[in-house]
Amino acid sequence: MTDTTLLIGGNGKTGRRVAARLGARGVDVRVGSRRGGTLFDWDDEKTWEPALAGVRAAYLTFYPDLGLPGAAEKVGALARLAAGHEVEQLVLLSGRGEPLAQAAEQLVREAGTGWTIVSCSWFMQNFSEDFLAEAVLGGELMLPAGDVAEPFVDADDIADVVAAALTDARHRGRTYELTGPRALTFGEAAAELSRATGRTVIYTPVTHERYERVLVDAGLPVELGDMFRGILDGRNAAPADGVRAALGRPARDFRTYATTAAAAGAWG
Repeated sequence: MTDTTLLIGGNGKTGRRVAARLGARGVDVRVGSRRGGTLFDWDDEKTWEPALAGVRAAYLTFYPDLGLPGAAEKVGALARLAAGHEVEQLVLLSGRGEPLAQAAEQLVREAGTGWTIVSCSWFMQNFSEDFLAEAVLGGELMLPAGDVAEPFVDADDIADVVAAALTDARHRGRTYELTGPRALTFGEAAAELSRATGRTVIYTPVTHERYERVLVDAGLPVELGDMFRGILDGRNAAPADGVRAALGRPARDFRTYATTAAAAGAWG
């Protein structure tokens, strides 16, 4: 057994941040991806075993979303395979309050390895590094979220927790709910983005049916719209204290994120 850590989705928003943190600690990192690094594809089980060979710990992120049908079964199968290869520690990136994601969490807990679950609210970086970045540039966030508030979490906070869980056995057997320190409606988030960017960003609530057409036009799975029906319904509005519990410091606020991202040129 080597001290290699496998990062599935290691080129993604959290994965590349975790890779940087582990690299700074001298950890041997193996990036599992469909493009570049070690070949890993959730839809091709033949790629799983070679990726796990000689691995001590692994970070599991599921693409495109852990809350989609069939994801939990794949994650459970990989976790059991990892246990068979004597992987000591698995860290699963999960979605806070998502029933299908919670099924995946339970399968990881039962797989027979050490484990840590990081159950996360919506990423702040969705506004700057993902599907909402163009909407911010265009000045309008069009989403079926009503006036529900969400305690958006910073991907850098997630990466700090994941890196700690991959390298420190004190985090084994823990589930951390990771959020920001306050909940914002999407209208309030738009106002923060306007303040940070110096441009007007508005939030326009739309129906689920209209948003599904937006997803289709963008080439994204229409099932992604289901998270607005089942998750952004107020159940996750209260902030959690997982960042402090794991790291002993507060989570980063949305205003700090927006100001920092704007200064770094996130919205050009």
